[in-house]
Amino acid sequence: MRVHHHWQDLPPNARGASVAMGNFDGVHLGHRSVIDLARTAAPLGVATFEPHPRQVFNPSAPPFRLMNAESSANRLAKLGVKELYKLPFDAKLSCLTPEDFARQVLVEGLNVSHVVIGADFRFGQGRSGTATDLSHLGQKLGFAVTIAPLLALDDQEISSTAIRQALTDGQPRTAAAMLGHWHRIEGEVIHGEKRGRRLGYPTANMSVAGLHLPRLGVYAVRADVLTGPQAGSYIGAANLGLRPMFGTNQPNLETFLLDFKGDLYGHHLSIGFVDYLRPELKFDGLPALITQMEADCAKAREILSALQLSSPYKRR
Repeated sequence: MRVHHHWQDLPPNARGASVAMGNFDGVHLGHRSVIDLARTAAPLGVATFEPHPRQVFNPSAPPFRLMNAESSANRLAKLGVKELYKLPFDAKLSCLTPEDFARQVLVEGLNVSHVVIGADFRFGQGRSGTATDLSHLGQKLGFAVTIAPLLALDDQEISSTAIRQALTDGQPRTAAAMLGHWHRIEGEVIHGEKRGRRLGYPTANMSVAGLHLPRLGVYAVRADVLTGPQAGSYIGAANLGLRPMFGTNQPNLETFLLDFKGDLYGHHLSIGFVDYLRPELKFDGLPALITQMEADCAKAREILSALQLSSPYKRR
């Protein structure tokens, strides 16, 4: 998959795609339905906005993104997207009228053959353009437009907002049902304080900066090592939180891979949240902490072993 950071001066073979357009935070089942409708004879493209418009209009809001750029790109590549257009959302783009956006970005820039959007898609200055407006503009400017209906699960609309709420509530399986895959945090393994190593539980530490955080606590996880000589899929237990035992107040993700030995520093991991085991606790001493860690790992192994053959998300 090729990634383009503007709509201007694209190579000729990057233009003319059939494009799914939206923010695609989480790449959930609703997003996938939009992408699937864009699969035509033309190369499959996705046009999204970077940074997310919400970050531009409300920069002081708490982190809300379900995926970082790496995770989103990896997920879109798995879906067969050939061209990813990250349209720079800035003052210039936000001030374009709906017709100017369609003409300058979609026609003169991307030269789209087909655009697919969700029924709730809004675009142009002040979010004044609707999905129906884009359909009319496509007829005028010479590209096809398909409007994808919104999807629901158990009478609840599938949306990034609903997925965030499920994760906040400590319900990763509910989130997974709407995502169509385990909710994942991806990134580079960074150096921590190495307390886990001294306790016999070396962990892979990852930053969660800029992301909406699931409920803090301990999870059973599926872990994919994406780079390095030990690349592959593993199971584990992960702590997402503030580490109250040690007085730390900066949230991070620490994952212990079961049945794994090796050095992961500098390599990239993808951690899939499967089940919430317990909240973070502050223990009276290290022996109590180690006993609980043993119990957490045993519970994670039990849950993940049961899912090994039955889960539709075991490889996603």
